[in-house]
Amino acid sequence: MTEIAPYGSWKSPISAADCARGQVLVNFPSIAGGEVWWQESRPDDGGRVTVLAAPLAGGAPRELLPAPWYARTRVHEYGGRSYLPVPSPDGGFALLFENFADQRLYTVPAAGGEPAPLTPGDGESRFAELVRSPDGREVLAVRETLTAGGVTRAIVAVPLDGSAAADPDAIRVLVTGADFFAFPAVSPDGTKLAWISWNHPRMPWDGTELRVGPAAGGVTVAEATLVMGGPDESVLAPLWRDNENLFVLSDATGWWNLYAVPAAAGAAPRPLCPREEEFAEPPWQLGARPFGELGDGRLAVLHGAGELRLGVLDPGSGALTDVDLPGFRTARDALAVSGTAIAAVASGPRAPWSVILASADGSATVLREPEVPAPDPAYLPDARPVQLSATPNGPVVHALIYAPANPGVTPPDGELPPFVVHVHGGPTDHSVPALDLRKAFFTSRGIGIIDVNYGGSSGYGRAYRQRLRGQWGVVDVADATTAALALAASGEADRRRLGIRGGSAGGWTVLAAVTTGLAGAAGPGHGAPLSGGAGSPPRPPGPVFGAGVSYYGVSDARMLATFTHDFEARYLDGLIGPLPEAAALYAARSPIGHVSALTCPLLLLQGLDDPVVPPAQAEAIAAELAGHGIPHAYIAFEGESHGFRKTETNIAALEAELAFYGLVFGFTPPGVPPITLS
Repeated sequence: MTEIAPYGSWKSPISAADCARGQVLVNFPSIAGGEVWWQESRPDDGGRVTVLAAPLAGGAPRELLPAPWYARTRVHEYGGRSYLPVPSPDGGFALLFENFADQRLYTVPAAGGEPAPLTPGDGESRFAELVRSPDGREVLAVRETLTAGGVTRAIVAVPLDGSAAADPDAIRVLVTGADFFAFPAVSPDGTKLAWISWNHPRMPWDGTELRVGPAAGGVTVAEATLVMGGPDESVLAPLWRDNENLFVLSDATGWWNLYAVPAAAGAAPRPLCPREEEFAEPPWQLGARPFGELGDGRLAVLHGAGELRLGVLDPGSGALTDVDLPGFRTARDALAVSGTAIAAVASGPRAPWSVILASADGSATVLREPEVPAPDPAYLPDARPVQLSATPNGPVVHALIYAPANPGVTPPDGELPPFVVHVHGGPTDHSVPALDLRKAFFTSRGIGIIDVNYGGSSGYGRAYRQRLRGQWGVVDVADATTAALALAASGEADRRRLGIRGGSAGGWTVLAAVTTGLAGAAGPGHGAPLSGGAGSPPRPPGPVFGAGVSYYGVSDARMLATFTHDFEARYLDGLIGPLPEAAALYAARSPIGHVSALTCPLLLLQGLDDPVVPPAQAEAIAAELAGHGIPHAYIAFEGESHGFRKTETNIAALEAELAFYGLVFGFTPPGVPPITLS
């Protein structure tokens, strides 16, 4: 027998604590010594990242890095792979890792012991893109050096004998001369080094270069051979096929596809499997390998549009066969191969991100599946992909709808549910239909979610990514608005109870949608209604969103362009325009300075140690909301950076968000502390 209860007030067995514990993240698999290794975060341990291993033949995972050691690199501030299996004197493998506290590289025997440092404790250097040299004596890395004079990067070789711990000069500098480096790869004979590099103001999904130089090093980018790439072509992930040829990804056709190319200037790349699909994701983090060569010469690949799935590609014929992963649907763009074995990370509608061991011939085994504390799959929502448009011939907006789902409750007749638009960060990123218990936290209580992959999102080709070029704060806001109004027009959502939430760049879209996106929203007598872009009809009068939640969101674009980390220091040149020429656009687009009586209530959640979007961004918009008398709450968390990692933080944030929706939309969510708005 089901209970009749208003949307938003449904009783759910999924708590905020369940969601926080369910945010164990696994990523970056490796295969070494008959085992699969991977990184794993621990929310219950303060967000600490450790390294685990499990036998290829199956068996319980073991932890290779005990507390308090914490494997996390801060290169680009987004980090990435922070460990590497390296040869040990006993003929097996040792764990090389970057320790978060001091950003030094260490090694520790896989069987346990005290970590030994490999790099100096100068407090200036960070390392990423860890790759073993062919002779096993060094590890290649991208080194990021921070000094009072700025940030520099180089590809370096760190000796594994520990000599560089006391002597910085023991680290060999291989390549300099670019703002950014990624994907260093040494040819099988050890004579050539390939890499990807790019310079400000481009991001790696805008334009990169594949270059090749001598592995002995001591060269600049300008002295090396340009093989592929340029300002309008994103080239990624070179892998040596033999001593003279490479496999590589390029979006020259508008999609990241695979090519074979000789490692020589002016060589013609050969497409391996031309498709309107992506074979990679944007490299926000360093160290992911989206494809690998199997023992028989075939390639293990990830491919798809909107989400990636695992496949095996014959580079000779171009034949591509998907690998069946029962219960899993979506894969991350990080995999490892050895012989016919493929280690990958995948998720599904009812399965969290898990470590999977697959065979190129089709079998699959789950090595690590973090526990999902949901008592019944019926409480988990289904993802329904949709394509929306503000006009019959307008641009398509990709989205995923998660309707309210609770087997124990029925809503009152005639009531429509509140819906919240989820806006992903990046903005060059995308949402996929993978299990996320945080979504179930809301849908099981009667609050629907629509996950919007607005123009600018990855996963749908270069042209879709570039819809946001020069239009940040316009296209993303219009697409989020289109999605919300489409749900209301279809009768799936309550037009009076539409919310919007997002983190980082998604937080910008939230704040823009309820400030700068309100031009003319009051209807007749208050200016022309806001249009979704060229060719779009006027939207209905009045603000679209009744509540907004910003997780470490951007409120002042000029402040972001001036005070942020180096990786994104020129990102806004492409998203809005270069400064100072585009100063007027920065002022017009930024939420700060545009709070008005039409701005809806807002909840601001912020980490106080955030180097990407510093607390000053949240503090500035909070002050402006207070000055205009707009109901709001600002909650700051000590010890949190860009993206919350601690269990207690995630619990507090989720409960505050739910209580906020209840207060604004007029329902009482059971089991969470009330929230007070200023």
